[in-house]
Amino acid sequence: MAHSVLHCFKRMNLPVLNACNDLFINTLRLFFMNYYSCFFFFLVTKGKGKGMVKEVFKGPEVCKDPVRLCTHAIGANIFKQGEDPLIKPKEEYPEWLFELDLGPPKKLNELEPDSREYWKLLRKEHIWRHNKLHKGKKM
Repeated sequence: MAHSVLHCFKRMNLPVLNACNDLFINTLRLFFMNYYSCFFFFLVTKGKGKGMVKEVFKGPEVCKDPVRLCTHAIGANIFKQGEDPLIKPKEEYPEWLFELDLGPPKKLNELEPDSREYWKLLRKEHIWRHNKLHKGKKM
């Protein structure tokens, strides 16, 4: 399209436009080059959706203040307004809170065979194994 428009203006032999013809054609050429480069930029930045431009997710701001990190439970406020709650002294929390096992989950051989956790994990591993074996098979 741009080539045909430029070609039409080049063939014009009007006395008024002849002096400005080259400047006008160069301006048009630059305009179309910029237009197509912007169009190509939007084509490249599109996401996998149907012609939608990919949106970049911006996470929450990270607090780097050491005093605030030691005195407040950062990120515990679930409301849009208000502040993060203060961290209370250790005596005000229940005992079981400090007895929780926060490490990696235990393996099957580390659990007691009579416990509920043992049988839940055994069932889960059996389901995983069954799904792996039947992954490529059709019904």
